[in-house]
Amino acid sequence: MPQPMQTTSLTIPLAFVESMLLGARRLLAPQAVDTLIREAGISPALVERQTARVTREQFVRLYERISVTTGDEMLGLWSRPIRAGTLKYLGLSLLDAPTLLVALYRFTRFWNLLLDDYRLDLVRADQRVTISLTPLQSGLAPTVFGHALMVKLTHGVASWLVGRRLPIESLGFGFARPANFAEYANLFPGPVAFDAPCTFICFAEPHLRQGFLRSKAELLQFVKSAPDDWIFVTFDHDVTVARVRAFLADDKTPDPSLEAAAHALCMSTRTLSRKLASEGSSFQKIKDALRRDLAIQRLVKTQDSIGHIAADLGFDNLPSFHRAFLAWTGSTPGAYRKQMAQQA
Repeated sequence: MPQPMQTTSLTIPLAFVESMLLGARRLLAPQAVDTLIREAGISPALVERQTARVTREQFVRLYERISVTTGDEMLGLWSRPIRAGTLKYLGLSLLDAPTLLVALYRFTRFWNLLLDDYRLDLVRADQRVTISLTPLQSGLAPTVFGHALMVKLTHGVASWLVGRRLPIESLGFGFARPANFAEYANLFPGPVAFDAPCTFICFAEPHLRQGFLRSKAELLQFVKSAPDDWIFVTFDHDVTVARVRAFLADDKTPDPSLEAAAHALCMSTRTLSRKLASEGSSFQKIKDALRRDLAIQRLVKTQDSIGHIAADLGFDNLPSFHRAFLAWTGSTPGAYRKQMAQQA
């Protein structure tokens, strides 16, 4: 597949954006929320289209704007505000821990000083360490994006401390499988379980016995770049979908095939198809998603003509690109670019 851009970072569905806005909508007037959306370079009109998507940069910028405006580093998604500076002092409490396991134990204790409706438990059993977000009362309706953020923060901080992406044994969410559940494979490494008794993330204990060395200066840089580093730390995870996506992003042929991908990944086409199906995907879905993400990024970040973008992405003609983009986002390429440009 022709490679028109250096970056192939994923785009984010509007369902996640709307979930991120739940706290802001509760705390701020509708006009103020629309202002935050515009300041992030997103058209409020697009937010109403559930098929639309935003770039990673727009997603991070919106997070930052909500956090600054509400004074809440977790976006008003918990019953008690998480005041500015919390993540910095959380990090400071971890820097002198002798091992990653001790750091994660401190991580849970720190959050239990702040959360009113949940507690973070760390349990060791059978060479596994599970950190779970347990409700303190029955019938408590989970805030979906709040739970996702806590899992991402746990994994992101642990991975940053040791300087590499920390492998995850398993993870699950204490809420029903959402309609856009397939998107979770892009944000979390490996299969994700839903309808779990509580939200949890599990690591192999040997990975947590290692020490680490991080300075205060490095911590301040990590906090400064938040939430980008810890939300998107797992975009390059090693599940089959990500490996196929990486192959397609690097491939230079006009129309890479399933057979070529299987050969590059050292497996048969049948095995590759089976692995992708087990992760809720397929070779064609990955190709379409990559073309969609590249199209959106180029429409937002460049002045390249729509015809040029269509040709680079392998479309035979402009009408076919228009039809595909409309199916992906609910908007034509020209209308999408115009709406985003008006907010930039």
